Amino acid sequence: MFSALAKFMNDGGPFMYAITACLIFGAAVSIERLYFLIKKFDVDGRKFYNELTKLIQNGDVNAARALCNSDAPLPRILGAGLSNASKSETAIQNAVDEEALSIIPSIEKRTPYISMVANVSTLLGLIGTIQGLIYAFDALANADPSQKGALLAQGIAMAMYTTYYGLMVAIPHMIVYSVIQAKTTKVITEIDEYSVKFINFLIARRKGE
Repeated sequence: MFSALAKFMNDGGPFMYAITACLIFGAAVSIERLYFLIKKFDVDGRKFYNELTKLIQNGDVNAARALCNSDAPLPRILGAGLSNASKSETAIQNAVDEEALSIIPSIEKRTPYISMVANVSTLLGLIGTIQGLIYAFDALANADPSQKGALLAQGIAMAMYTTYYGLMVAIPHMIVYSVIQAKTTKVITEIDEYSVKFINFLIARRKGE
């Protein structure tokens, strides 16, 4: 297996190693983003909001604050509003906005690198293909007749291997990028939705007291 892999990398030429570097980098970023978006940041917004507002309506503010004590963005943002619930409407709004502005970049960061890896891998594969074709045509034009067949096959192999490898790296990263973008959009959409609802809830509650 390892000998076949070594032959595959060697026959593909130097751009195979550049594509491998993209693979390693892209995989590391993808794993880190998926971990945070699925394990750390993903919250059932509706369930959390209903539970939080129920605790506040029951007068259990300490339990509500404890519920917001989380690394997930939505609890932190709503917790900022809760901490300023006794202040003016503007103060509540500003506290929620400030917390959201500090957290949202951490949700979106490094995600564009995954798309970049997909694009760069494809382009590196294309460059390797062109290099292989140049090598093959040069062999046809200048090589010794006894070596033309072998050199031509080597050039074509280089061209095909880099194209294949570049696409094999790019396609999974495109899929992962789409998944991460969908999860990111979900988290940010819930932040926008439930932040507004929670601010309105706190204001309405104050006016009803």
